Amino acid sequence: MRTNIEINDELMDQAMKSGAFKTKKDAVEAGLRLLARQAAYREILALRGKLRWDDAPRAAELILNEPAGPYHARPDDARATESGPR
Repeated sequence: MRTNIEINDELMDQAMKSGAFKTKKDAVEAGLRLLARQAAYREILALRGKLRWDDAPRAAELILNEPAGPYHARPDDARATESGPR
């Protein structure tokens, strides 16, 4: 969607320098993704105490629409590994 907006030049310069953005559009889209992700994290935090630990990666996957990290691809249900607690 094409949108014309006034953006603070100093803020845009800071954003462009903070990441490897090639265009202003890339920087703005990254900022929008960050806002959406933060909202999803707030939803996850609202579930605190309502899920077992083993459910947390799946909850994150459902809310963020992304794979749940290293637990996502495991063919079996063995969650405990040598590198981390259960």
